[in-house]
Amino acid sequence: MCQKCQISFRILVGIIVLLLIFLSGCSIDRRINKKLQHVFELSALNNASQVGFVLKAVDGSGNVYEKNAHKYFTPASNAKLLTFYAALKMIPDSMPALRYIERGDSLIFWGTGDPSFLHSRLKGDKALRFLAESGKKLFFSAGRYTGNFYGLGWAWDDYNDYEQAEITELPLMDNIVAVNAAAGKLNVNPRLFKDCFLKDSLSAAKTFRIVRQFDRNEFNYPALKIPESYMAAIPYKTSTAISLNVLTDTLHLNVQLVHEEMPVTAKTIYNVKTDDVLREMILPSDNFIAEQLLLVCSNQFQRDLNGDDAIARIKKDYLSAMPDPPRWVDGSGLSRMNLISPADMVVLLDMIYKEVHNDTRLFGMLSAGGKTGTLKNAYPHTDQPFVYGKTGTLSNNYNQSGYVITKKGKIFIFSFMNNHFLIPVADVKAEMARIITYIHDTF
Repeated sequence: MCQKCQISFRILVGIIVLLLIFLSGCSIDRRINKKLQHVFELSALNNASQVGFVLKAVDGSGNVYEKNAHKYFTPASNAKLLTFYAALKMIPDSMPALRYIERGDSLIFWGTGDPSFLHSRLKGDKALRFLAESGKKLFFSAGRYTGNFYGLGWAWDDYNDYEQAEITELPLMDNIVAVNAAAGKLNVNPRLFKDCFLKDSLSAAKTFRIVRQFDRNEFNYPALKIPESYMAAIPYKTSTAISLNVLTDTLHLNVQLVHEEMPVTAKTIYNVKTDDVLREMILPSDNFIAEQLLLVCSNQFQRDLNGDDAIARIKKDYLSAMPDPPRWVDGSGLSRMNLISPADMVVLLDMIYKEVHNDTRLFGMLSAGGKTGTLKNAYPHTDQPFVYGKTGTLSNNYNQSGYVITKKGKIFIFSFMNNHFLIPVADVKAEMARIITYIHDTF
């Protein structure tokens, strides 16, 4: 055979091999699709919930299976995956904690929205030490944050719950008052709120509970014995004055207020590692961190701190590949005004997977089925999880989106969304776990 013919033969063989591989992959995808179609046809969720589901291999070009893929769902805390991706794209490897300039014997600083600043679990204190050790007169310049203390569509009557702390440009200690019983009395932190706790002798309450007045820092509790194990985390009513008081009390240094526009040349003090903050947002599904991260994102491209501006920028620059334009209004998913399709969620998770490009790092920041975070109790307890992702829960809504690793070592991206059900959420979780486990065991 001549040399030219040999080359042509090799090319032909190569094309045939690639074609066979492609056809084999298509055949496998069709088998998975057929099996999952049967599973979902028999699922009890069909008559109890609006169900959406998409499955895609991380190394695949298209979705393997779809059910209501392009319908819009209320994502609840699945919206935190949007914030997660935004932070990966826009925030450096450590959190910008403060912006500042030095002028003679004065240090003027601005907030960035950094949620890790003195956070109860993250313990971000680098910015605090920087201020304490500066040896200068300290001035905080307020006014960068231009949004509201709550996100669009939040439920006002959740104001007393830990999950709904207010949004500020200089968050301190989670914007929460931590309370616990100590020798029959209340131990309060930050301590400057101690005198704000008042016993209500006229209360007819049968159980001990502390309730803050909606519009002010007055915390009332009934004249009952304080349970020995009592603990509570209650959002305080934020203001610039409160932030300065908390900071001054913590620093043991005077911090004065000024109003000065931040120059573009303002330097930055960095706090804890961004990966640690993202993990702390995802595992316990921390709404406070999620909302503040949007402000940190806006700090990266403008003087003002505004979550709406951050969302608009992120959608324009990074989310144009989504097939169904999402309605995204807050960082945490507290708002029922958020709407997104399962197809969008899978595209988002695919972008996250490619952005991180490291399974160990990525899966270490996500909840692990049967082991950590909000997926810990959604699957049987195990030391080797096969599901990594994020849940989303509001009353009558429960979703899971993430990655499932099969027994054959294949990684699939999935989004499983259930809205508007009246059956117990435990039944929904159990059926979802059954189907995801089926994928793990079968494919």
